[in-house]
Amino acid sequence: MKPTCFIPTLIFLLMFSVFFAQDSESEKNLNTQLSPFLSKTYFNFNLGGIYYPYSNENLNTGYTSSDTKMNPFSGRFLLGYKFNEHLALQFGVMRPASWFKYDDIEYNGQESSVWVNMWSLSLKNNFKLSKKTDWYAELGLGNFTRVGIYDNDIPIYDSAHYMTAVLGAGIQHTICDKWDLIFNMTYLPEYKKHNQPFTFQSTLGAVYNLKQVPRDKAEAYNVNSDYFFPKDFIQIGYGSGEVGFFTNRFFSMQAKVGNFESLGLPVFWHGDVMAHSTFSLAYQRTAFRTERYFSLDWGASFTYFHSYNDSDVYALSLFPVLRFYLWRPKPFDFYTYYSLIGPTYISMSDIDGLRTGPKFTYQDFMGIGVFFGKKRAYNFDLRIMHYSNGNIFFNNSGVAIPIVFNIGFTL
Repeated sequence: MKPTCFIPTLIFLLMFSVFFAQDSESEKNLNTQLSPFLSKTYFNFNLGGIYYPYSNENLNTGYTSSDTKMNPFSGRFLLGYKFNEHLALQFGVMRPASWFKYDDIEYNGQESSVWVNMWSLSLKNNFKLSKKTDWYAELGLGNFTRVGIYDNDIPIYDSAHYMTAVLGAGIQHTICDKWDLIFNMTYLPEYKKHNQPFTFQSTLGAVYNLKQVPRDKAEAYNVNSDYFFPKDFIQIGYGSGEVGFFTNRFFSMQAKVGNFESLGLPVFWHGDVMAHSTFSLAYQRTAFRTERYFSLDWGASFTYFHSYNDSDVYALSLFPVLRFYLWRPKPFDFYTYYSLIGPTYISMSDIDGLRTGPKFTYQDFMGIGVFFGKKRAYNFDLRIMHYSNGNIFFNNSGVAIPIVFNIGFTL
């Protein structure tokens, strides 16, 4: 196995275990209880400063910049699994809020960006300081990607893609049963072979720990017929680029209205490759649900799309879904949902002459929908979709799929 495929493969195995852990324990656990795997997981959200000392010395011979700009604001987001009270395995991503910029390399007024991104898999070990406070150490591997600067095909600062050590330490303080506060420091060493300086990040964040629902409460939720949750359902979808890409642009903060640009909410992604027509077939199943408002589902899908430059592409995906039920009147149940990092095999590595990366990629989608009918036997929803590898590889021109109209039925 190539080193650069190591972390993507582990990501796939991690998500596979999340999807199917519930089924393996189906006789022991209600879907109103977390699976054994999920009951030991946590989410870690971190925001803070980052420092990576790029300079003119990093540029290839013959090129100089009049000035550099680095936005120090950054984030790191992690999914963790606790082996025991002290030891955890965590997977996540670290990146700056905006890219590092060199000014005036080739002409006055030019801005040239260097994109950096790091996905990691690491072990975290906690050591008790007091009843509610720990310090911890982190050690792992990171998949580091740098998208460099080019004058046509001539490198000014080369792109790079390599494995790096990930070192970390911090303090974690328990607020309540589900929430911790965390101060974290992360260090990536210099890599001279790829002309990459060290990276240091310091952040404050929060840890949300998933906790098992007591058996008696889970049984009460399970027999409560006031709120509908599907056990399984199948959807067939069709989308056309003729409806436009405004929704994709709005939720990636790239919409233009009149003289205003960059309007919207930065909660999704657009893409350089755009689908002209799309067909999809998907199966989904509820893995966990609360009494009324939320469910965690898993699914599998086949998606075909035809691009504007006549490429025919298909994708096979596994995916998780976060579903939030917002309104439950008698005729229907209205929900919104979000799916992120669904491991995907895509049939083309480069599409429409754009470098989209390898055939291992990820599927993301978000949308709204309803279950309707007397027994909620039918389903209709709208979604936008995106395929990209999350900058695990520096070739990452994403795919944008506009609104897909889905109809479905429950099993």
